[in-house]
Amino acid sequence: MQSADTYNSILSPSEGLFRDNGSRFIALAYPVEDEARIKELVESARKEYHDARHHCFAYRLGLDGGVWRANDDGEPSGSAGRQILGQIDSAGLSDVLVIVVRYFGGIKLGIPGLIRAYRTATADALGKAERTEKVEGSWYRLNFRYELLPKAMKMLKDMDLPQRGQNFGADCSVEVRVRTKLLRDFLEKTENSGIFKEKIQ
Repeated sequence: MQSADTYNSILSPSEGLFRDNGSRFIALAYPVEDEARIKELVESARKEYHDARHHCFAYRLGLDGGVWRANDDGEPSGSAGRQILGQIDSAGLSDVLVIVVRYFGGIKLGIPGLIRAYRTATADALGKAERTEKVEGSWYRLNFRYELLPKAMKMLKDMDLPQRGQNFGADCSVEVRVRTKLLRDFLEKTENSGIFKEKIQ
C-alpha cells in the first residue's frame, strides 16, 4: 500500500510500436522530473526522427500530477496528445513523458484510427517499462568543507537520503533528494551547521 507521499513512475526508458496501413507509430517513454529535461528529450526526438511526419507527446509530473501537457503536433485536435496522456493516466503513472513519432504510410487513418494508434503505441511502451515507486521530494546540493564530511555523512545516513554527484575534495559537495515530509527536519539540521544547501529541482 502506498503512503500519501508516494506515486508510481517508470525506472528507465522504453519503446513501443504500432503499425496501421503503412503508418508507423513509435512510442518513446521516459522517466522525467522537470520540464527542462522534457524539452531536451522532445528536441532530441525531433532531430533523431527528423524525417517523421509528427512528433506528438504528453507528460505528467509530480505527486498530484498537476503539471502536464498534451501536444498533437499537427494531428487533428485531441487525436494524439490527449490519447497519450490518457494512457499515462490509465497506467497510474507520473513523472513520465511519452513521445510518439509517426511515419505516414500514405493512407489517412481517420480520427478513430489515429486515436487507436496513439493509444496502442503508448500502451505498448508503458507496458514494457519497469515501474518504480517514487517519493515526493526535492533535490538539494550540499557544499561543505572536508572536515565536516563525517558530520554530513552521518546526517545523510540517519535521514536515509538518496545521494548522487558526490565530490569529496578539499571542498565537498553532494546532491541529495529530500522527502517532502522530512524537509523541515533537514532544514533544521543543516541550519548553522557549516553545510550550505541550495535547491536544484
